[in-house]
Amino acid sequence: MSILFNSISIRGQEIKNKCWVSPMCQYSSEDGFSNNWHLVHLGSRAAGGAGLVMTEAAAISPEGRISPSDLGIWKDEHIDGLEKITNFIKEMNSVPAIQIAHSGRKGSTKKPWEKRKQSVDIDDGGWLPVGPSKIPFDNESVEPKELTADEIIDLENKFAVSAKRAEKAGFKCIELHMAHGYLVHEFLSPISNKRQDDYGGSFENRIRFALNIVKKVRDVISENIILLVRISATDYADNGWDLEQSIELCINFKKLGVDLIDCSSGGNYFDQKIKAEPNYQVKFSNKIRKEADILTGAVGLITEPYQAEKILTDNEADVIFMGRELLRNPYWPLHAMKEMDGDNIPPNQYLRSF
Repeated sequence: MSILFNSISIRGQEIKNKCWVSPMCQYSSEDGFSNNWHLVHLGSRAAGGAGLVMTEAAAISPEGRISPSDLGIWKDEHIDGLEKITNFIKEMNSVPAIQIAHSGRKGSTKKPWEKRKQSVDIDDGGWLPVGPSKIPFDNESVEPKELTADEIIDLENKFAVSAKRAEKAGFKCIELHMAHGYLVHEFLSPISNKRQDDYGGSFENRIRFALNIVKKVRDVISENIILLVRISATDYADNGWDLEQSIELCINFKKLGVDLIDCSSGGNYFDQKIKAEPNYQVKFSNKIRKEADILTGAVGLITEPYQAEKILTDNEADVIFMGRELLRNPYWPLHAMKEMDGDNIPPNQYLRSF
């Protein structure tokens, strides 16, 4: 059997294969609540054979959303709707996962299919974004409010409370979003963090927020809950966050109980230059895997079965995250399994089609 469709065991949980669904924003919530769209969207990928199915970024507070239409996990009332989703994913023998997040200075924006404006007005349901420093993302962005030390500690606690809610909703895996220029990444990077206190300046200070979140989350969730962190391995900018700092951060994460690093890149520097091509981020998962001695996931323009298989056989990652390709074809895993291994196990209702 292919490595891609062999199982992997993490914290005693057996995940049936290494083809995992990346978090992909759907901009379809009201007041953070999941609905039928989320059930069908995520359920289809579970029925399609993915081993692990992850929600979009779920905000730890209303102001932590990217847009007013984002998913949330900031109140107990969100649990029931999410539990319907986790129940179905588990019925499909997949592992339900959730990404929890805070958008930071990149929050309060419109849906991508609307006429683009960097910020939603407060009168239209928007809010003033926050960040480690009063540095807007670009010339079209509003200046964020600089968080106080007490507000930072409050957000660390909100990550932990949200993670516990996620477990109550039935999620077996939690990913902390620390990538793509959102709040935690903003603290990590000297481009966006110019603080002079314990949360800024030195490398040790800039990673403090991230490490505190991991500590507090790991303390409140059960031992068998898998904990992932998504990072941007580089800012693609001089004097910004880079791969060497990422490796050191991931060494610290492993000590605190993080199980796997979801290796992405970019998003915090408006003038970044990225040559997006197949496997363009695999070098990050490879390097972090080897030098931090931690499980990694590769992501980014991975679209073909044997492409994914080669990443695993070359020991450049332990799992494959797929996003846009699984939007185009929720049943990609079933087709790929048939192509590579000559067999698959679709839901009974679909047996005649596979």
